[in-house]
Amino acid sequence: MRPEGKAEMFTSHCFSMFLFLLLLCSSSRMSNALNDALKKQQSGMLSLGAVVDYTALAGKKEKVAMDMAVKDIYDHANHQNFPSLHVENSRGDPFRAASSVKTLIEKQHAKAIIGFGTWQEAMFVAQLGNESKVPILSLANEVPQWASCHWPFLVNAARSQNAQMKAVAAIIQSWKWRKVNIIYEDMNPAVTGISPEIFAAIQEVDAEINDLLPLSLFPPHHSLSKKLEHLKNGSCRVFIVHTSITLATKIFMEANNIGMMDKDYVWITTNAITSQIDSLNASIISSMQGVLGVKSYFSTTPKSCKDFHFRFGVMFHLQYPGEPIPEPGTSAMQAYDAARAAAIALMEKPNLKSCTNLTDDVACMHEMNGQQLLGKILQSNFEGLTGAFNFKEGKLAPIHIFRIVNVVGKSYRELGFWSDGLGFSESIHKASKYNRSMSILGQVFWPGGPWSVPKGWGVPINAKPLKIGVPVATAFSEFVNVRYDRPGDKPIVSGFCIAVFEAALDLLPYHLPYEFIPFNGTYDSLVQQVYVETFDAVVGDTAIIANRSEYVEFTQPYSDSGLQMLIYFKPERVESAWLFKKPFTTFMWIFTVVINVYNGFVVWLIERNHNPNFRGSIWNQIGTMLTLAFTTLFSQQGEKLHSNLSRMTMVVWLFVALVITQSFTASLTSMLTVQQLDQTTIDIETLKKSGAKVGCDANSFVGKYLEVVLGFQPNNIRRIGSGDYYPQALKSGEIAAAFIEAPYVKVFLAKYCEGFITSGPAFKVGGFGFAFPRSSPYLPDISEAVLKLSESGKLRQLEDFFTSSHKCLASNSDDNIDSLGLNSFWGLFVITGGMSTIALLAFIFRYVRERWYRPLGQAQAQQHHAPSVDEIWMFAPEMENQ
Repeated sequence: MRPEGKAEMFTSHCFSMFLFLLLLCSSSRMSNALNDALKKQQSGMLSLGAVVDYTALAGKKEKVAMDMAVKDIYDHANHQNFPSLHVENSRGDPFRAASSVKTLIEKQHAKAIIGFGTWQEAMFVAQLGNESKVPILSLANEVPQWASCHWPFLVNAARSQNAQMKAVAAIIQSWKWRKVNIIYEDMNPAVTGISPEIFAAIQEVDAEINDLLPLSLFPPHHSLSKKLEHLKNGSCRVFIVHTSITLATKIFMEANNIGMMDKDYVWITTNAITSQIDSLNASIISSMQGVLGVKSYFSTTPKSCKDFHFRFGVMFHLQYPGEPIPEPGTSAMQAYDAARAAAIALMEKPNLKSCTNLTDDVACMHEMNGQQLLGKILQSNFEGLTGAFNFKEGKLAPIHIFRIVNVVGKSYRELGFWSDGLGFSESIHKASKYNRSMSILGQVFWPGGPWSVPKGWGVPINAKPLKIGVPVATAFSEFVNVRYDRPGDKPIVSGFCIAVFEAALDLLPYHLPYEFIPFNGTYDSLVQQVYVETFDAVVGDTAIIANRSEYVEFTQPYSDSGLQMLIYFKPERVESAWLFKKPFTTFMWIFTVVINVYNGFVVWLIERNHNPNFRGSIWNQIGTMLTLAFTTLFSQQGEKLHSNLSRMTMVVWLFVALVITQSFTASLTSMLTVQQLDQTTIDIETLKKSGAKVGCDANSFVGKYLEVVLGFQPNNIRRIGSGDYYPQALKSGEIAAAFIEAPYVKVFLAKYCEGFITSGPAFKVGGFGFAFPRSSPYLPDISEAVLKLSESGKLRQLEDFFTSSHKCLASNSDDNIDSLGLNSFWGLFVITGGMSTIALLAFIFRYVRERWYRPLGQAQAQQHHAPSVDEIWMFAPEMENQ
């Protein structure tokens, strides 16, 4: 046989086999359909209703899940009385949902109705359930707590997912993002679609909501684009999307088109979106690359859940053959559990007297009213797909564990888990390690493809320059100086603080436009202008203190911290010619002279027979004795002593002389230093007790600090407007001390070094910092830049540059400020100089007399010969021998 014939025969056999199998399947399905129809006819009075949105994938999945629940109840039923399920399509319209409920109650005689995936739908039909006494089992995740009180027949059959907001907030905290934008679905203008839990969760992690964007389910394209452009033009780049999957797909497609899925952007989705990502087509997935998502996780999933996914896929394919098979997701699993609970409650025989004589279970069940059915539903207790299905105080146990997923490629990858109260973990086991930072989950693929963590903010497109307030009334212009070349011109702002700020901006990885705006007022008022949004920041010599931190946040301080007391020190020297005699009393001086003369006389008297120098004329011996008396104070003895008596006298004499000279030195030193110590140890208590006036800067916080913290009387605090006035006020005694911040002290002492010193300890207060609004995105970057300036030494260079022009020229005299000058000892110099002069004059007089009054012949030989200096020195020994 030819190959072509064999092929035709094989094709014919295959076609016949296919027809046989198709007929067999059709027969089986027809048989099942007949059986189902028969059972439905028998159970006509046991009717369950359902309202879902067929236009959304979630509604289709809920419908399939509820069909499976009713079928599973039938398969395990011991009698033929099981409920039938009637499903209506709401098309996402709350009014259509209400109309569907009326149809189910009036025409299908539904005993209970399940569905309503949104709170808007549930709210519209809740009143109908109350009026008809028909339990309404809502699958909406966000049902207010007051709803069950207002509508008793409204049962929240979905587990609360409010904890997912904490998971979102934990992600934000992990990466230190300070501001977020929230995009949410708001179908009913009268009822906000945003959960209040997200506000609390964001605040708990010290972040704030920058903008709220409510969107309708079907926003016009131009309207959606315009609103997203508005967010794009802002500085915040972190977006939380809390909408339905239908609206989310439109948001991400448009965001991708306008460049909002690029580098530095962050997108986070909640469970309603994340749980259905797998059902999205490739084009939508491609527009969501890098999105982080939070997805519900049921830790107590029963064993039957494993085959539920398979059976769900088969059932979904049978009902919607042309669509891709999705995962069941949270909504389908919760719909299954809710339908099962309603069916079980409806099939239970009520404990009624009217049922005692009834043999027909269906008739008995028909006797059960809506209130009794509601009670049985609330008493449900079984292990569902989402965990234990039992109500406590009218609510199911909330979901506390969520998966963290990251959209990458054609789908998403699971990064790990977040557990309420524990934090992030890579797995859910008893031995799992938890951490409050998401960084333990590994690398995240961010929008735009970068592996580095986005900052979460950026410079706004077409951003206006930052309005930066600078103080005008500064005490020291070296820090901030505002001047104008001509009236009406743009201000020229300079100084140390301005130089530090500009140097910090140079280190930022982006350009930050700004303009300085002078402000004439107190520093507290200047800081409050940031709080009321008059200024975007404050740059100047602004101290970091607690009450200002209530309105703004400060960068890292760029100056020394502390408050110091400055005083004027004027050495009050005794400008007296007789200062040297003050250490001893007059009597002490006289007695010292007398005892020295007496001791010299004794030694001279003993040694005169042994020492030829102690002999001669009476005047020569008196001079020798006096010389001997006073040289003892400075040396042992210029001459050798021969007598033991004189040696013994000399030893005691030397000891006494040593004690006297040392006591003189110590006494004089003490007198010269005690005054300085008294002046430099002025303390706070002394100033307060004496009621002395103290000075401080007029516009700073120091005045209040002196009054409240240090306890000075307000009338004793003198506020000074200019730093150049302090020297005059201190020297004149107008103020006894000035309290100045540590950075100012350096400049002050560089300008006025002589006579001004700091006294007492430095009081701990904050240094200077730049003020920004709380949670400002620029704050971390500028603080980091200030630290880099400090570590690199640039900050010290700037400080030296602005103080070097004030190096005190009198600093060289500081070395001699404690030295004794000529004025203090000119009396001694007059005495010793006078005595030397007298001796010299006497020597010259005697020399002239001896040389000029010799015999005449000798005088004539030496006529016209004046004595030279060398002749005088050569004749000196001869004169001493005489």
